[in-house]
Amino acid sequence: MLKFSCNAVDQIQSLAQCRFFSPPKSKPRPIFSRRRDGVSFSSPTTKTPVQAVVSDWSGGGGGVAGAEGVTNRVETTGLGSLADRLRLGSLTEDGLSYKEKFIVRCYEVGINKTATVETIANLLQEVGCNHAQSVGFSTDGFATTTTMRKLHLIWVTARMHIEIYKYPAWSDVVEIETWCQSEGRIGTRRDWILKDYATGQVIGRATSKWVMMNQDTRRLQKVSDDVRDEYLVFCPRELRLAFPGKNNSSLRKIPKLEDPAEYLRQGLVPRRADLDMNQHVNNVTYIGWVLESIPQEIIDSHELQTITLDYRRECQHDDLVDSLSSVEPSEEGEAIQSLKGTNGSATAIEDKHRDSRQFLHLLRLSNDGLEINRGRTEWRKKPSR
Repeated sequence: MLKFSCNAVDQIQSLAQCRFFSPPKSKPRPIFSRRRDGVSFSSPTTKTPVQAVVSDWSGGGGGVAGAEGVTNRVETTGLGSLADRLRLGSLTEDGLSYKEKFIVRCYEVGINKTATVETIANLLQEVGCNHAQSVGFSTDGFATTTTMRKLHLIWVTARMHIEIYKYPAWSDVVEIETWCQSEGRIGTRRDWILKDYATGQVIGRATSKWVMMNQDTRRLQKVSDDVRDEYLVFCPRELRLAFPGKNNSSLRKIPKLEDPAEYLRQGLVPRRADLDMNQHVNNVTYIGWVLESIPQEIIDSHELQTITLDYRRECQHDDLVDSLSSVEPSEEGEAIQSLKGTNGSATAIEDKHRDSRQFLHLLRLSNDGLEINRGRTEWRKKPSR
C-alpha cells in the first residue's frame, strides 16, 4: 500500500508528487446549486491550484521553500473554507457521491499493527459528514438541512453494518467513497466503499440506516417532504447499494441475546469524550463496548471481519452499561451436521468453520436492564505475518 513519512513536510511533498494538490487534468467538476425540482449546473470559474501551508520547522517564519530555496508564505485561494481546500476529498464528477483519501495515523492502529474497527467507523463518519458539508449542509450537526435546523431535528443511527476484507496498516492510504439515499418514509441510508488507494483493491464495505429525531423531545419523527427534497437532489437517481446481493449479511436480523450470556462485562461508563454534538454517546463508542465482552482468546487468535449493530435506545453521560456476548451457532455448523448425517464429506466446511467464530451481543442499561443495542460479529483467523 502507498505509505507516507510522518514528517509533515515530507508528507506534503509526497502528496504533491501523487498530484493530490495539482490541477485536475480532466475537465473541471461542475458546481451544483440546489433547487426543489432538481440540480442546476453552472460552469466553474478558474481556480488557483490549492497549495498546503506548512510551518518552517528550521526556526524561521512559516512558509514553503520555493524552487530557488527562498521561503515564501503560501496563499490559498478558491471556493470553500481552508479545511475544504486542504482535505483530500471532493464530490465525484456527477455530484452524487463523495470520495476522500485518509492516511492511517499511528494512534489509529491497535495491537495487530493495523487500523482498529473503531478507526474505520470513525473514518466512515468523517467522510459522511464531509460529504454533507460539501453540498452545503450544516456543520453544527450531522448533515442537518435548513428545514431540520429550523425544526430542531437531527439524524441518529438506527443500524450499522461494516465488513472489512483487509485492514489497512499505519501510513497506508485509504480512499472512501460514500453516498446517501432515501430509506422509506422514516429515514435514510448511507453506503461506503473502502479501497486501498495504492492498488485500487476494495478492502471493505459498509451500509447504515438513519432515522430522524427531535432534538428537544428525543422522539423519532417521519422525514417530511421538505427535508426529503433538500437532500434527494444529491442522491443517486437509481438505487445503488454497497451490498447489492439479495441475501447478503447486512440484511440478516439479529435476535435478542437472552440472559444468562456466556460472557459479561459490567459497569461500562461513558466518558465525556464519548458524547458527540447531538448530546448523546456517539455510535462508534458502542462498537468498543460490544468488543469489551469478547473473550481474550478470540482477540488473540482472530480479527473482526463483520460487525452489525441495531441501535435501540440512546445512552447518556450518566448511564452505566453492561456488555453481554455469546457464541452464535453458524449456518456452516448446521451444514456440517447435515453432511455427516448423509455420509457426505464435511472436511472443507469443518476447516472453514474451525477458523471462524460468530457472536451475538447485547448492550443494556445496568440499573434497569433496558436494551440499548444488539449486535452480531463475525471473526476470522488472523493472517500469518
